[in-house]
Amino acid sequence: MKIGSRKIRETYLPFALPDTDGTEIELVTESIQSGWLTTGPKTKQFESAFKKNIHAEYSIAVNSCTAAMHLALEAIGLKAEDEVITSPYTFAATAEVVRYFNAKPIFVDIRSNDFNINVDLIESAITSRTRAIIPVHIAGLPADLDAIFTIAEKYNLAVIEDAAHAFPVRYRERMIGSPPPSSNIMHAVCFSFYATKTITTGEGGMICTNNEEIAERCRVMALHGISKDAWKRYTAEGSWYYEIVAPGFKYNMTDIAAGIGLAQLAKAEQMRQRRQKIAQRYTQAFASLPHLQTPSDRDDCQHAWHLYMLRLNPDRFPGLASLPNPDKGGDGGVRAAFIRELKVRNIGASVHFIPLHLHPYYRETYGHRPEDFPVAYREYLREVSLPIYSKMSDDDVTDVISAILDIVEQFGE
Repeated sequence: MKIGSRKIRETYLPFALPDTDGTEIELVTESIQSGWLTTGPKTKQFESAFKKNIHAEYSIAVNSCTAAMHLALEAIGLKAEDEVITSPYTFAATAEVVRYFNAKPIFVDIRSNDFNINVDLIESAITSRTRAIIPVHIAGLPADLDAIFTIAEKYNLAVIEDAAHAFPVRYRERMIGSPPPSSNIMHAVCFSFYATKTITTGEGGMICTNNEEIAERCRVMALHGISKDAWKRYTAEGSWYYEIVAPGFKYNMTDIAAGIGLAQLAKAEQMRQRRQKIAQRYTQAFASLPHLQTPSDRDDCQHAWHLYMLRLNPDRFPGLASLPNPDKGGDGGVRAAFIRELKVRNIGASVHFIPLHLHPYYRETYGHRPEDFPVAYREYLREVSLPIYSKMSDDDVTDVISAILDIVEQFGE
């Protein structure tokens, strides 16, 4: 099939697919045959292997990154009316966990080059009620942690990193998940193992910290507030007796999920390297085109390339601007039309993210307007996320590139 001047692929390329093989099946089968379906030895094995990978002292496996961030904020003692500084350019979970406490998320605009929180604006957002900062390592490129840690130490704030996109990632000489330079900062890092993430357990997350008090509180609260090692009560060395020390949650990871996680962890760097090669091909193909802006990278960091966040220069696409726009896009139709044209060419794409201050809840609760965070709003209007996952073949990557070049040729100036 041809549209424009290029041959178009015959089958649809999904935006994201997990990279699984027989290893995941083997480890899940082991769990089923062992009788341990819920939290058990495989979960503990996964926790141990993960914390060694990122050089953290403690790790607690849970059923989502949302749960991880909720537990971390509970562990630092967040209360109603407290404030937490974060980015509006993120998924719902980052701010919603703050609202679980009737605390207030305070948004700080992003940097235009990499979508990460603008650290130069953080201090002006701090008040007497500020308790923590949640930096988001968007797309797998780290936020400016050294500057954030310096601010946190100066104002006695906790730092809870939203690392949902950031595994395996290196920030300068440190792995994301390892402790900050100063031991004076209350600190935890929260990872996601959702189906589309860089490694997956289907649904899952991990809290990593070097703070023993945070770790112990998260571990207890993740399973109904039951005293330490509650999972062992059904083992030979366990006891039927337990105590509830706090009204906790049901956030534990299962051994079935952990089995998948162990298999994924073993090939995490291999999968990252594949994503990096795909990113390099995309950038090589698009960097010279005035119609497009390719994502940032930095020499002092290791990028996870969870997302490839391409940006359009809308004024370069007069042919797209004139098309009907049946989708909600808020951008005059160029970005929405671009994604529709990709779909016509059998290429899946997405948008990351609709900034939180644009959503009805945050507009109505806090009175936010689009222009409150002008950089986040502007960059959102022209962002398109391309498929980038290790299961993609070289031909798949070529098809994505060809589709985009075809759209540029047909609708660009």
